[in-house]
Amino acid sequence: MRPRSPAGATALLGGAGLCLLARAASKRSQRLDLREQVVVITGGSRGLGWLLAREFATAGCQVAICARDEAELGRARQELERHGAQVLAVPCDIADRRQAEGLIEQVTAQFGRVDVLVNNAGVIQVGPIQTMKVEDFEQALGVMFWGVLYPTMAVLPQMLARGSGRIVNITSIGGKLSAPHLLAYNAAKFAAVGLSEGLRAELAPAGVGVVTVVPGLMRTGSHLNAWFKGNRRREFTWFALGASLPVISMDAERAARRILDATGRNQAEVILSPPAQLAVRAHGLAPATVTRVLSLVDRVLPSADVTDPGASRGIELLQQRRSLLLQGLTSMGTSAARRFHQFPDPSKPEERNPQR
Repeated sequence: MRPRSPAGATALLGGAGLCLLARAASKRSQRLDLREQVVVITGGSRGLGWLLAREFATAGCQVAICARDEAELGRARQELERHGAQVLAVPCDIADRRQAEGLIEQVTAQFGRVDVLVNNAGVIQVGPIQTMKVEDFEQALGVMFWGVLYPTMAVLPQMLARGSGRIVNITSIGGKLSAPHLLAYNAAKFAAVGLSEGLRAELAPAGVGVVTVVPGLMRTGSHLNAWFKGNRRREFTWFALGASLPVISMDAERAARRILDATGRNQAEVILSPPAQLAVRAHGLAPATVTRVLSLVDRVLPSADVTDPGASRGIELLQQRRSLLLQGLTSMGTSAARRFHQFPDPSKPEERNPQR
């Protein structure tokens, strides 16, 4: 048999490599039939998490939701069941490793497996760095980094054993560029983006898909559950406007449908709104310029009030500020809050104090 030339051997190896890559890409691109899939959604009692639970349930999935508040979970479960869903509601602090692992164990015991994990739980703290404490960063990372890693690590063994599964990480535009007065939130979201992208690269050959979702501002009503420090009323005003006005913010129901579609298609990354897409592209092309622009933005944001170290929840500030103009401009956000279970109970002491 005539020996192959070095060039021929190289071409053969290259062709084999391309075939393997094509097969892997084909496997990754296969659309997942969501019917009868078991889906776990953290932070699923309100806002985007509740909307995702509704969308997955409508698609024929068996849904498990978790949150810390049992009463909120009960209300969310009842409404989802009215949509015909089979729902398991599990009280859980996702920042606690044992509780996160227990969540996956309980869902697996109930439904036999977990096909899709949606890491959605979050907390928002707004204010200049002078008003923030180390505990604020610890809380943000606890919910939005460790609260992503813990359930992911708990569910991975069964997904790897089956050679299938989806992990959907709800990150943020704050994980792509760091806006002022949101540093604890941004730090946690940057960590979540890095984890999510690395997981996709490592898990793709094993058949487990990882989808990184990058929302911009959305009309979920989350500004009522955010925590504000410094000049609290002014901080609430700019954040509430950004989370409520059309064009700037995205309709949350449309966002949930896009996330559902991206999950089925195993899309690597989905950036949900045109403003967010523009910001990510600009930062990628000219990060120094974008940072200078953000520094200019910081100059028009409220100055630090370091004499008042306390924090107030958005719902409290909304009730204190009787401004018809603000109420009108944020009416779309308030309407979303009512529809998506975002009105908190300010009488609960554990909800009045975000510090650990």
